[in-house]
Amino acid sequence: MTGQFEAAVEAASGIELESFPPGGLALVFGAHGGIGGALVEALRGTQRFEQVLAFSRSSSPSIDLLDEASLERVAILAAGQRELRLVINATGFLHDEVQGPEKSVAQIDGDKLARCFAINAIGPALIMKHVLPRMPRTGKAVFATLSARVGSIADNRLGGWYGYRASKAALNQLVRTAAVEVARRCPEAVCVALHPGTVATALSARYVAKGAAVHSPTTAARHLLAVIDTLTAADSGGFFDWRAQTIPW
Repeated sequence: MTGQFEAAVEAASGIELESFPPGGLALVFGAHGGIGGALVEALRGTQRFEQVLAFSRSSSPSIDLLDEASLERVAILAAGQRELRLVINATGFLHDEVQGPEKSVAQIDGDKLARCFAINAIGPALIMKHVLPRMPRTGKAVFATLSARVGSIADNRLGGWYGYRASKAALNQLVRTAAVEVARRCPEAVCVALHPGTVATALSARYVAKGAAVHSPTTAARHLLAVIDTLTAADSGGFFDWRAQTIPW
């Protein structure tokens, strides 16, 4: 799949998502964030979807990952307009003024750990609950959620970041499990977790290692859509990085 991805990126500065049936609707959760906003802009620049809807805490209607009713409401709204061909969850939580990633096991706090799981795993699971049954039974349809390489158990060599790592690992398992169920109803559908790389956003700004390669949100969005464009049903349940390479669980 990597070769297809590189060809897609080289073919055009924008990704046309020609692997999808024309028409339909693309839906982005977390559209107020850096990557989410860039994804919405890139999707609206294509000619593949008749409509692109963007939802966040500041949209109208708004969403709140801790409020299932808000997620169900926008899923019903979107599915009532056109076929849900592409749904991207671009939400995520690493730190804010209340908490940050733990440096040692001594810093684990039950309430803060639960908050990480609520936002990074349970919220996306509830999105899947309400959008996956509403996706079309035939033709390519994709649910993609942003995950993180640090959610890989096999790739964990540095330790730390207990809540973020564990909640992203949980998200990966939820995606994998949902993909099994989705395949029974929609054999051409794809359900995947994607790692966008290190992106210049507020989420990662204070934790970027010196000299690390950092992508702009616009570049990250283009990479992610290029990966999505190459996905087939055989890739469903997978965990891929921005180069379309498989990340170990």
